[in-house]
Amino acid sequence: MILKSHILLFFLGFASLGYSQTKSEEKNEIIEQRIEYIGGDNESIDYSTLFDNLYYYYDHPVNLNQTKQVDVLLELGLLSEIQVVNLKKHIEENGKLMTIYELQSVEMFDLPTIRNFLPFSMVSSELFAPNVSFKEIMKNSSNELYMRNIRDLQQKKGYSAKENEDDTRYLGSPDKLFVRYRFRYLNKISVGITGEKDQGEQFFRGDQKQGFDYYSAHFYLKDFGRLKALALGDYHFQVGQGLTLWSGLAFGKSVDVSTVKRNPVGIRQYASADENNFLRGGAATFALTEKIHLSAFYSRKKLDANVTDTLDNVTNEVAFSSLQNSGFHRTQSEYENKDAILETHFGGRIEYISSALRIGANGFASRYGGEFDRKLSFYNQFEFASNQNFVAGVDYNYVLRNFNFFGEFSRSQNGGIAYVNGVLLSLDSRLSFTMLHRNYGKEYQNLLSNGLAESSNSWNEKGIFMGVEAKLNKSFTLTGSMDFFTFPWMRFQAYSPNSGGKEFITQLSYRKSRNFTAYFRYRRQEREVNNSQVESAIYQLTQEYRTNYRLNVSMKITDYLSLRNRVEVTKYKKGDTKSEYGFLAYQDVVFKPKSKSYSFTARYALFDAQSFNARIYAYENDVLYYFYIPAYYKVGSRFYLTARYKYRKKFDFWIRYGVWNYRNEETLLSGLEEIQGNVRSDVKVVFRYLF
Repeated sequence: MILKSHILLFFLGFASLGYSQTKSEEKNEIIEQRIEYIGGDNESIDYSTLFDNLYYYYDHPVNLNQTKQVDVLLELGLLSEIQVVNLKKHIEENGKLMTIYELQSVEMFDLPTIRNFLPFSMVSSELFAPNVSFKEIMKNSSNELYMRNIRDLQQKKGYSAKENEDDTRYLGSPDKLFVRYRFRYLNKISVGITGEKDQGEQFFRGDQKQGFDYYSAHFYLKDFGRLKALALGDYHFQVGQGLTLWSGLAFGKSVDVSTVKRNPVGIRQYASADENNFLRGGAATFALTEKIHLSAFYSRKKLDANVTDTLDNVTNEVAFSSLQNSGFHRTQSEYENKDAILETHFGGRIEYISSALRIGANGFASRYGGEFDRKLSFYNQFEFASNQNFVAGVDYNYVLRNFNFFGEFSRSQNGGIAYVNGVLLSLDSRLSFTMLHRNYGKEYQNLLSNGLAESSNSWNEKGIFMGVEAKLNKSFTLTGSMDFFTFPWMRFQAYSPNSGGKEFITQLSYRKSRNFTAYFRYRRQEREVNNSQVESAIYQLTQEYRTNYRLNVSMKITDYLSLRNRVEVTKYKKGDTKSEYGFLAYQDVVFKPKSKSYSFTARYALFDAQSFNARIYAYENDVLYYFYIPAYYKVGSRFYLTARYKYRKKFDFWIRYGVWNYRNEETLLSGLEEIQGNVRSDVKVVFRYLF
């Protein structure tokens, strides 16, 4: 009945096709669609920084005539390296752009490409070159105060435990609090402070008398003469293709095949709530000459770790078995692992930059306080288990006509090697190819590495990726990719060397106008894993398959009403076991009346997934600066409603109610997160003040 009832619901949206609608697009809708397209189905990625940047450049568009700003569109994933070079070359040869219509004469630009980045850019003949002074900064700066609270409406087991069970109960309230203040002057100055408290953590009581469990602050300058970047406090540093040094967001494989190439931002401020994936200290980039830049950085911060022993009661030096990345300090045992060890990184980079070539050399040393007492097994015996490391690498990026060559080579202190080489080829604006080869040695060790990989780490993997994007005509676009990979050594759940797999993704997109878009996506993943059905002293592998079929339709019914519909089916099979199936169908309603201070987005979904193996991920519209890509599994329904009210252009209020309703379930989740009953719901409230 679930399948039949929602198929009817899904196709009801087509009944109103043909109504007139506006050409304008709402900011939130554009940004959310962009995130979903390039982000894939990874719920663990922190998209906060990308959200911030897209929101900022939507409100402060890049002037395409200021060629130094055009690189921003590359960093946002809106243009390729070849397109950026061609745009700069066009302006150099023909003078400043007069109108946006002239963009169609730029080589490798077509209407879909222009439509993609236009909301974040503009064409102006008045080049803004401010004489930076206190008066100028105050005139063109912005201040933002942002506050968010999230609370589950059902009581979890961790809050109902007895008071004398401090080691097995949550010590704080069920509120998840986030507060941020940020001052920003164009993209040249940023100052901010952030505080966050997770659900179950204490707040101004117990061990958290200082208030929030996590604080972050930054001071950032960009392009002040020869000083190209300066960051104090918390920051990101991204170089090359992510093998040697990369902190922060990095996309994996998605429908957008060009995202397999890393587009590093260098030094940037950090203002998110991820308590681990950033650097803390100071970093700077200085232009020795116009084409030679020198960077240096220093980072020193405390990390959570699983403490196994106290080695020195005076210095508090400890032995630890692993690093903790959850950021949770809800129970007494979790709090005891907080800030257990000290992590130090320091190093630098020198690079040569021209219009077509960028080549750089990097190196940094790492130190970890205490003794790393990792419990190594036969499958992970090559993983980093020391308290010091040194990593060095070289990277390049070269544009030759319609070719963009890129790559990186990196070596860790123990002699482990990793390298990647790739090329983007644009035959014309309608056809482009991507190819990337990677070889990450099993001995390579680097905790600041974030190269493209099938697994979560940039070691013990070889692979070749090939992708294509073909714009068949004005309405249809076809994208496809293949990735073949092997793991030279054993890995988790595959206790045999040289296991491997492959992945195929293809999508056919249709865009009739701004009012109607649709796509069909097929994705198949195969990999070898341990065969649990066979009892043997020697581990045997078997094939694991996961296949997804997705049909997505979006349409504007009127100037203020949009509908989005999706049906997705997944199939999972392991060896000779019975296939497991998952099904998801939903209807989104987006109501945004023109010239009104209010709007809302709602979803109703039905899902039926036989197990977690057959789960389906789906991006959800959420409150400002928040992202959510949950896994739909088991059997039930999902509903959420997100409403926004804007008051006098300075005040924004957001509220969101979401509920999961499961069939035939007496309890949900497990451990201290356990909920009695079959309903799980939460409320999110956001307040933003701009001044």
